[in-house]
Amino acid sequence: MLKIKYNTIGTNWKVKKSMAQLFFKYGAMNSGKTIEILKVAHNYEEQNKPVVLMTSGIDTRDGLGVVSSRIGLKREAMPIFEETDVFDVIQNMESKPYCVLIDEAQFLKKKHVIAFTRIVDELDIPVMAFGLKNDFRNELFEGSKYLLLYADKIEEMKTICWFCHKKAIMNLHYIDGKPVYEGDQVQIGGNEAYYPVCRKHYFHPSMITEGE
Repeated sequence: MLKIKYNTIGTNWKVKKSMAQLFFKYGAMNSGKTIEILKVAHNYEEQNKPVVLMTSGIDTRDGLGVVSSRIGLKREAMPIFEETDVFDVIQNMESKPYCVLIDEAQFLKKKHVIAFTRIVDELDIPVMAFGLKNDFRNELFEGSKYLLLYADKIEEMKTICWFCHKKAIMNLHYIDGKPVYEGDQVQIGGNEAYYPVCRKHYFHPSMITEGE
C-alpha cells in the first residue's frame, strides 16, 4: 500500500510531496505576459482557490506592488525586494495557497529563484513566473537566466515585431526617438519607449527611422 508522507509547515497546514512544478513563461515586450498572469489568478480564484501574486519592488511607475497591464487592468501584489525571503513568506502563511504567481520575474535575484524552487519542491506549491528573457542590450536578466536553468517547464509567449510581420525575439530601447544599446539594465521612468522587434530590426534600426 502506498504511503504518502506529509511535512508540517507554517502554522496549520500540511504539505504532500511533491507534484508541483516551476513554470517560466517569457516573451518580448507586448506579448501579453501580465494579462496572462491576471487571467490565471482569476481562474484560480473563481474556483475559490487562493493564490499569491507577487511582483518586483523595483518598478514603481504604477505604484509599489501593483501588477498593471497595457490595456489598463491592475491588481495589487506583494512586492519582492532584494532582501525579501520569499520562501519564509510563503511558508509562514496561515493557509496554503494553490499557486504562486510572479510578474516581472526578470528582476528576481538568483537567491529568489532558488527560493521559489524550494517552494515547489518542499512545499508542493506550483510557481508560475512571467517575464522578459533578454534586456535591450540583448543580455539575459539575472532572474531569467536562473529561471531558464531551474524551471521544470519553459514556454515562450509570442508576439510580432513592431515594424514587420516576423516574430519578435528582442526588445529595442528608444530614448528621445533614438535607439539605445548601452546603459544600465534597469531604467525606470524618463522619455523612453521599448518595442518588441525581430532580429533584423534590432540590428538595423535605420530601417525603423526610414518608416519600414
